[in-house]
Amino acid sequence: MIKPTHLLALAALATAAPTLAALPVGAKAPDFTAPATLGGHPFSFHLADALRTGPVVLYFYPAAFTDGCTVEAHAFAEATARFAAMGATVIGVSVDPIEKLNRFSISECRSKFAVASADRKLVSSYKASLPLLGRSNRTSYVIAPDGAILLAYSALNPNGHVDKTLAAVKSWRDAHPVR
Repeated sequence: MIKPTHLLALAALATAAPTLAALPVGAKAPDFTAPATLGGHPFSFHLADALRTGPVVLYFYPAAFTDGCTVEAHAFAEATARFAAMGATVIGVSVDPIEKLNRFSISECRSKFAVASADRKLVSSYKASLPLLGRSNRTSYVIAPDGAILLAYSALNPNGHVDKTLAAVKSWRDAHPVR
């Protein structure tokens, strides 16, 4: 559970640093395998496997069932069909335990996309650590099938993540039409 003092720290970070560090566009996305769940059904998510079918929208969020993370999950759930129509896979990632994410995947992700449980090493490899809280910040990536990062967007405000990732996937798809 996030303590009130942690919320104050989040608010201070949000106003002091509207964008946080992230991997640069063009960098190779670190491959990973993590426990994940979709609609409350656990499985093992492997980035390299997901990239074989198209781009991956990988978004980090601080904590399941918090206000901003719930808003963001709802927005990604509403947009999942648009991502899928362009061949993209969406996966949310947090440091929450898989048991908590099983519930989150049903209620807030509406069984539309998977969420994965990350360790701090994975969060750090994507430069998505939220200082002082031991959580990930709110960072969204779009990763091309070749593993290159097409978009990196960090902002604690959940608004904008879906629109920016949709635009990046559309831009990639326009340059790589299905034959």
